[in-house]
Amino acid sequence: MRLAEKKVIALVDDEFEDLELWYPVYRVREEGAEVHLAGLEQNKTYIGKYGVPATADYSWDELDAADYDGILVPGGWAPDKIRRYPAVLKLIRDFNEAGKPIGQICHAGWVLISAKVLEGVTVTSTPGIRDDMENAGAIWKDEPVVVDGHIVSARRPPDLPPYGKAFCDALAGE
Repeated sequence: MRLAEKKVIALVDDEFEDLELWYPVYRVREEGAEVHLAGLEQNKTYIGKYGVPATADYSWDELDAADYDGILVPGGWAPDKIRRYPAVLKLIRDFNEAGKPIGQICHAGWVLISAKVLEGVTVTSTPGIRDDMENAGAIWKDEPVVVDGHIVSARRPPDLPPYGKAFCDALAGE
C-alpha cells in the first residue's frame, strides 16, 4: 500500500465522464490513498454522463490544498462548469504552487486553463481542446499520458490504465 497516509481530492459536478472519475478514484484507493469527492455542495449527488452517481463528501469551499497530497479532475462536460468557481481555481493554483500532483484527463484541461497554470507545461488532452491548451501556453502532445513535473494528463478513457499508474507514481514520489 504505497499510498497509505495519502489524501486526494476528486472534483465532481453533473455530467462528469463516469470512467474518468471512478477509474482513477478506485486506482488510488487500491494503493491505500483516501479519496474525498468534492462538489459545489456537500452531500449532493452528481450524475455522470452515463448515469453513474457520485456524492460529494465536501464542498469545494471547505477544502484546503495543504490538507491533501493530490487532486484529480475528471473530464466530460463537468470541467466547463467546475472551472467557473473561484474556490476550484484556488485549489488548483494552490496544488500547483505546492508542486503536488494534479491529474487531468480529456476536457479537464479546461479547469487548469482557467486556473492559469499551464504556461510552458507539456500536456495532453482530448484533441478537441488542443487549441485551448495551446492558447493557454501549454505544449500539447498527442500521447496517452504526459507527465510534466507534478501535472499528469491523459487524453480519454482508453488511456485510463497508464494514467492511473502515472498519477499513483506521482503521488508516491516516483
